[in-house]
Amino acid sequence: MESKVYVIGVGLTRIARLYDKGLTDLFAEASLKALEDAGWPEVDAVVVGSMLPSIHNEQSSLASLLAQSLPYTRGKMAVGVEDADNSGLAAVIKGYSLIASGLAKTVLVAGVEKMTEYPSAMAIRALSQACNAQHELFHGATLISLQALLMRLYMNTYGIDRDTMSAWPVLMHSNASENPYAQLRFKVTKEQVASSMMVSDPIRLLDSSPIGDGAAAIVLAASDAAGSRNNAVEIAAVAQASDTVGIAYREDPLRLLAAEKAARTAYEKAGIKARDLDVVELHDTTTILGLLGLEALGLSPRGKAAVMVDEGEFSSKSKPSVNLSGGLKARGHPAGATGVYQAAEIALQLRGDYPGRRAPDPEMGLALGLGGLGSTASIIVMRR
Repeated sequence: MESKVYVIGVGLTRIARLYDKGLTDLFAEASLKALEDAGWPEVDAVVVGSMLPSIHNEQSSLASLLAQSLPYTRGKMAVGVEDADNSGLAAVIKGYSLIASGLAKTVLVAGVEKMTEYPSAMAIRALSQACNAQHELFHGATLISLQALLMRLYMNTYGIDRDTMSAWPVLMHSNASENPYAQLRFKVTKEQVASSMMVSDPIRLLDSSPIGDGAAAIVLAASDAAGSRNNAVEIAAVAQASDTVGIAYREDPLRLLAAEKAARTAYEKAGIKARDLDVVELHDTTTILGLLGLEALGLSPRGKAAVMVDEGEFSSKSKPSVNLSGGLKARGHPAGATGVYQAAEIALQLRGDYPGRRAPDPEMGLALGLGGLGSTASIIVMRR
């Protein structure tokens, strides 16, 4: 029988261009906060999610390096997880599995990424390795240009105009304006979105997530290790699935099948429906992935997500509230760390002490992480 798993500690750093901090500095800052929040437990293992250290930081043995940097984690089991920009949430599921299987009682899960040491073009190229290297990158496609194809296809297929699409980044920036950890803490208008610099038509600068550095950490514990903490949040279900890496091989490029499959599995395990969710953090490297994510989770009919956002759905007053952090779009997207941010944010929302915009008395929350264009998907469902 699997042990129940709880989040008992959370630690975050603000996402920014942190030229004065390295991977170890960021890991230590987030991890010490999480350990202190949890009451400084003796963790049995450290799991680190990161996408780019071997490319941007010339570091492969990252988990061991970071585990040795703190006296509380030195010498412990150290495991690294790389799953493109789904690495963070995949790391959370790895930590969950260690406890559920009985291999550990407490696990520190951290996500960390340094993306600003090189020009943006190099960061974009590195992130685009989440695409199909042989059949997409070889021909000059990038992660952003492929999302532009999806966005154009979505707009043409469902008759969605630029003004309606702009509602998503407007909502994300509004949410991020109240998040002290967000990278882009300012509001924008639809007009500003539509007139911002073109990145890859029809995606504009304000449709896109920024490049930044950051780290997030959570402490997971089994039932007996969690004790009677009032702020413990149960992980009710986890699920993962995969799809083709190249979007040309998909029957319908506008369906995130991996996310759909993972959502069905997670809902069944948790004994809930999509309508039971109160707060959601989902993966939106650009506007289009945010909208497709809503549809994959069953929160919107296909082709209707953009209109629903434009009509005011998914705000802090809605059920569910979506990306109250500002999402990848405005909170920021430090690649492999993002999923741990999402898990931490859901836990804080359910605890009632999230430092930014809050959902109204949430009981059920979900985080969705994607790798690339949805070739891999991870979902965790949490219960207060």
